[in-house]
Amino acid sequence: MVSSPPLPMLRSPWSLRAVRAEGTDLDLVHGWMQQPHVEAFWHQAWSRDRWANEISEQLAGEHSLPVLVSYENSPLAYAELYRVQRDRIAEYYAYGPYDLGIHIAIGEQKRTGQGLGTQMLRVLAEGMLDADPGCRRVVAEPDVLNEVSIKAFHAAGFRPAGEVILPDKTAALVVHPRTEEDML
Repeated sequence: MVSSPPLPMLRSPWSLRAVRAEGTDLDLVHGWMQQPHVEAFWHQAWSRDRWANEISEQLAGEHSLPVLVSYENSPLAYAELYRVQRDRIAEYYAYGPYDLGIHIAIGEQKRTGQGLGTQMLRVLAEGMLDADPGCRRVVAEPDVLNEVSIKAFHAAGFRPAGEVILPDKTAALVVHPRTEEDML
């Protein structure tokens, strides 16, 4: 059985750490999920208690690892790093046993549109590949209606691999391969 998603090390000025299911971390994630630009695509404007449970369950399991991504020591985004084989996206493409995936949201609207998302996605993909030498590709599945996100993924080196119809959205499957041979 493949291990849980590893916690990657990111190159400065980027950093990340596992989210805590309490205190300031919980307040931050809960608040970000209430923001219209996040809620429009995540659909998780849940209560603080529900977010505490969600984060606790993720931290206790092997499917995904919830993290805060910071730029210059300031939290910028919430992300969930996951093993594709344990995720619903596994039903939609021929995944490798160590493939990793990412769900990500920049929390504050005012920090979008500055190129930070593209930089962050590139650094995250590289960090995830470095953290797990068996991983051949990092994938994501942004909503096809989220054109800004898709553009950032492409600019960060993720390549289009088709569309998938998920229960709650039509997604653009994007792939950041380790090598050309690792592309779908």
